Amino acid sequence: MNEKIEVRIIDKAHSADINIPNEPFELFGRMIPSYVNEQWSYTTELFPEMSTMCFPDENYDFDTLSENSVFIGAYDGDKCIGLAIMQQEWFHYMYLYDLKVNSAYRGKNVGAMLIEKAKEVAKENGYQGIHTVGQDNNLAACKFYIKSGFVIGGLDTKVYQGTKQEGKKDILFYLDI
Repeated sequence: MNEKIEVRIIDKAHSADINIPNEPFELFGRMIPSYVNEQWSYTTELFPEMSTMCFPDENYDFDTLSENSVFIGAYDGDKCIGLAIMQQEWFHYMYLYDLKVNSAYRGKNVGAMLIEKAKEVAKENGYQGIHTVGQDNNLAACKFYIKSGFVIGGLDTKVYQGTKQEGKKDILFYLDI
């Protein structure tokens, strides 16, 4: 664990911290799930050339989202360097709506620390686990979820049809706690 990083719930007094900027990440391959005999598995494919992608900044509204969300921040001193947003769901898995770590802190266990706190939040709220979505072409994120104990629970092949991101798929990940 990274001793100087503190992970805590973001309260109203620190509501600006939920809008840490998105930063570019590398696209170097894709996860290819398959469902055979009621079992999920996957292979990976590396791209011939690496590229980068950056999601647009969300401009989250704390007051609106806090009705059904819990915000978890990773802090280096007073600076928020990671964010997980957990949302209430109608079924037994709480939704990990967003997870991001400042690029300077990636690979330093911050994402794992956020997932550990997310598990606590889900359990405290009576959920049996967490679910989230990863784009198939974001191999680093997909492998992170697998490494964190998530399993594949589904594949959405239609979500990006007719958009600028056509050809991508969403992999549904689940983690029992």
